[in-house]
Amino acid sequence: MEGRAVLSNQGMISNTELLSRYDQRVPRYTSYPTAPHFHPGVQEAAYRRWLAELDPGIPLSLYVHVPFCDSLCWFCGCHTKIVRRYAPVATYLELLLREIGLVADALTGRRWVCHLHLGGGTPTMLAAADLERLFAALRGTFDMDPDADIAVEIDPRALTHDSVAALGRVGVNRASLGLQDLDPRVQKAVNRVQSLEETQDIATALRRAGVGSLNIDLMYGLPHQTITGMRATIDAVMGLAPERVCLFGYAHVPWMKRHQRLIDEAALPGPEDRFAQYMAATERLQEAGYVWIGLDHFALPDDPLAVALRERRLHRNFQGYTTDEASARLGFGPSAIGGLPQGFVQNVTAMPAYRTAIEAGQLPVQRGLALSDDDRLQSAVIEQLMCYLEVDLEAICRRFGCSADVFDDAVAGLAEPVADGLVTIEGGMIRVSPQGRPFVRTICAQFDGYLAPGTQRHAHAV
Repeated sequence: MEGRAVLSNQGMISNTELLSRYDQRVPRYTSYPTAPHFHPGVQEAAYRRWLAELDPGIPLSLYVHVPFCDSLCWFCGCHTKIVRRYAPVATYLELLLREIGLVADALTGRRWVCHLHLGGGTPTMLAAADLERLFAALRGTFDMDPDADIAVEIDPRALTHDSVAALGRVGVNRASLGLQDLDPRVQKAVNRVQSLEETQDIATALRRAGVGSLNIDLMYGLPHQTITGMRATIDAVMGLAPERVCLFGYAHVPWMKRHQRLIDEAALPGPEDRFAQYMAATERLQEAGYVWIGLDHFALPDDPLAVALRERRLHRNFQGYTTDEASARLGFGPSAIGGLPQGFVQNVTAMPAYRTAIEAGQLPVQRGLALSDDDRLQSAVIEQLMCYLEVDLEAICRRFGCSADVFDDAVAGLAEPVADGLVTIEGGMIRVSPQGRPFVRTICAQFDGYLAPGTQRHAHAV
């Protein structure tokens, strides 16, 4: 895709020019306001009050964080710890079960759950028996909807067939398998050597165990990655017949994740090569029959995610694009983030601090943010743009009881992308063009009331 020009209102503009203008460091907008703006003014007392105030009639979504891996992937941006023994994992499970109990005690009455996600780290570091203990505790504490989406993130290299069977027994119905890239040179450069065969073995075992939906995580922008290699990886992945594929851009943020300094920066693709990889991968996935959802998700046409897109029921949260419609999401474990109608809360990240809080009978909240009316309004606009690549400002403002002129400055800030053919504006309707889609995060940033241009240390938009 290098060198391909896109049509703008001013004529032809090169990818080089587009990237120089719009490949900015901006948030991923998996929440709004975004996590860097959380502050220590929101802690346990606020969370307890918010939990007690929750409407008993609304469903809950649960996120359970398991912060352990048995090897370090150098591209990783997650909160995780490398362990060689099982004892720390077993000890952590006891703390996690206690936290679940503490949160349940803070709620008024027993609640029902429509969505459950186990993330990490590597959640399947939990032994089969402990996975079953965790799910028994969750089902003993909450009423699980029979149609609940129950998902788990998996490193196929570290999953035993005993654990696969346990996942089937506890009702997991969607599994996300990390793969990234199949090129051995790329794998070695990021310290994640993983064959297609071992991934195929686990995928087959999961389906036999009753896990009916598979997602494969791929990445672009990794060291030594090429368009040819990416296409070969995607073609090989199609043999796994995943219902969904996520295509993430590698975020090189060594100032935040020190282990990323182990990656040879000279081997990373430049902006134009990275953009070309992204576009080539999106084309290949669409050729294979997948619906392109938002920025980086792909799903088969009959997958619930693609159906939600068509029916305009799509959402975006810390797990990415989702069918999860719950207005209250509870996070468990170190660094886990919860989102409630009143605001966001985030647990402490360090394990010692987490242990201290749990053993003292305290909810381990370290920081958060109480939502204002402006936050909710801006969040609605950003989510619409991220999900549907368009937003009707007048319709949203009617819903929030305000005038659309509150966005006059933001709309004025879109003058350049409009001139470059990335955005169209007709009355209150803003639409992101196909050429603008890769830069939708930069477009959303115009509606971000917290973002100070040039001062943020986020990853690049593409």
